[in-house]
Amino acid sequence: MSQCWGRPAADAGAGWAVVDVETTGFRPGQARVVSVAALAVGDDGSVEHSMSSLLNPGVDPGPTHVHGLTSDMLAGQPTFADIVPQLMEVLHGRTMVAHNVAFDYAFLAAEAELVGAQLPTDTVMCTVELARRLNLGTENLRLETLARHWGATQLRPHDALDDALVLAQILKPALVQARERRSWLPIRPVSRRIWPNGRVTHDELRPLKVLAARLPCAFQNPGPYVAGRPLVQGMRVALSAEMTRTHEEVIERILDAGLAYAENVDQQTSLVVCNATEPEQGKGFQAADLGIPLVGDAEFMAMIDRVAGGTDVEPFVDATADGDQFALF
Repeated sequence: MSQCWGRPAADAGAGWAVVDVETTGFRPGQARVVSVAALAVGDDGSVEHSMSSLLNPGVDPGPTHVHGLTSDMLAGQPTFADIVPQLMEVLHGRTMVAHNVAFDYAFLAAEAELVGAQLPTDTVMCTVELARRLNLGTENLRLETLARHWGATQLRPHDALDDALVLAQILKPALVQARERRSWLPIRPVSRRIWPNGRVTHDELRPLKVLAARLPCAFQNPGPYVAGRPLVQGMRVALSAEMTRTHEEVIERILDAGLAYAENVDQQTSLVVCNATEPEQGKGFQAADLGIPLVGDAEFMAMIDRVAGGTDVEPFVDATADGDQFALF
């Protein structure tokens, strides 16, 4: 499981599929896609091939003032079912990349389900989160702001093809900077289910914090962290607001190292990552009140490459013999 959450930027991958969609609204399954673009990008950020198309959604195009597409412009255009083969060719075997990838992935998944297709996508990456962990110093992380930061040319904002081309332009220097900083890339797994009737559904892309808090740890909790000693697999780690690293990047490393992510602070928490020495509120304050050690994020990230092995959790074995009765009350 730990191998699914992020990876070092220096590690080679199978390439990227940079995508952008324009839609009639904001709710996948209700609103429809009116324009889609997908670029097959090599692991070094170079565009290899692409596809793009306007789509006839069969409904009102929605916010024309945003995407500029009218009913007359979309009349006679192909449907999503018509362009599925070209889209799948670009997506196959690559990590889907988008600026706020949860939005684009959800809409493409909903459209695929409507036509009985499945997206050949196993991993996705959000460039908003990637830019956030690079500490660029920009006023915000909007696509046009990042385009200016890296000198990318943006001709038609909210045009699917132009936005995808701009994203591909900023992806290349972002990957370079991530490798230079030895950052991890925010790659997330996505899954789909094939039901007995043959129908395919795509699982929702949930925030990493939500998933990590529910993941069982394979190791027993060895107790609180002791300063000067290494971290031990199974330790429960909570994250405060007083950090310079993004929570997502630290959670990736926690899961990969065999530690447990704790959403709340209690007596079972081994340590809290907090840069404030005397926090006055939040999880850092709770930890100090309970006597739980505080560790700065720079120190924590330095220690996480040298985590000591933990004790495996013993699997539960049902010792009830076949035929024995269970007491219900």
